[in-house]
Amino acid sequence: MPEGLPIDHEHVLNGTMVAYAQQLLICTGQRDWTSRIENDGENHGWGDLVRGLKRLLGRGGPYMDPFNNVLVTNSSIKPAASSPTTASAFLFPSFKYIPSIPVEILSSSNTTDLTTFVRAFLLPKQLNSMHLSLPEAKQADMTRVPDLASKFTGIIDIEHSPTVLICGHGGRDMRCGVMAPALETEFQRVLQAQGFTSTDSHGTIIDDPKHTHIGLISHVGGHKYAGNVIVYIPPKMTVGGSEPHPLAGKGIWYGRVEPKHVQGIVDETILEGRVVTDHFRGGIDRNGDILRL
Repeated sequence: MPEGLPIDHEHVLNGTMVAYAQQLLICTGQRDWTSRIENDGENHGWGDLVRGLKRLLGRGGPYMDPFNNVLVTNSSIKPAASSPTTASAFLFPSFKYIPSIPVEILSSSNTTDLTTFVRAFLLPKQLNSMHLSLPEAKQADMTRVPDLASKFTGIIDIEHSPTVLICGHGGRDMRCGVMAPALETEFQRVLQAQGFTSTDSHGTIIDDPKHTHIGLISHVGGHKYAGNVIVYIPPKMTVGGSEPHPLAGKGIWYGRVEPKHVQGIVDETILEGRVVTDHFRGGIDRNGDILRL
């Protein structure tokens, strides 16, 4: 590890995951980012997506809601296309892939833009009770409008492919920057030995029972617990080819993961549906409820 940046082996990991409602995993095709991801991706759709979401969901934004924490995370996964006006992203634990998200924020309410995307997918289905004192019109503005989802084409439900995310944000903290490439290589090796593909040069495999998405991601909290790994198990994944996966539809966060632990995580969590308690930081289920041990 870099000098002066030790790994914390003292504190209990359980409960160190930040509580969140959804994670939007933006496809950048880039393996590292500036410390603040909103300062990266100039002239790229994915960079403008990050900045636009901060404007809409962040402090002072029209949809800022302290009870609806949406993690906006960059990933090394390649976008569907390189475009300055659109971006691609995965959404968990909704387990969706959205290949084309408009990144502009337009003034017209009749045009499909980034605001439309936020209202269709990222706002809460039901407001926290603390918002009940707000005017009804404001409550309606802050609540998801599922019908708007029909304005977005090509969306794919991730039903079979597990996703492994490894914090590799060296531009933020070198502990993850050093650990992540070794973990990525080991996950690829171990999963390939189990018959999974994990790379697709054409970017065409989105959901397949024998394909795994493996990506480096930007900061999600807890650099001192590097390596940090998130495993999302899709809703229709099975164990032994037929039995429902015990962790189907859930996201499991692990910390202090080293390459020597990867085989165990693949065997226990991805293949058998068991949580590795020694590394467990927290989790989330399909409904957005937080999991603790």
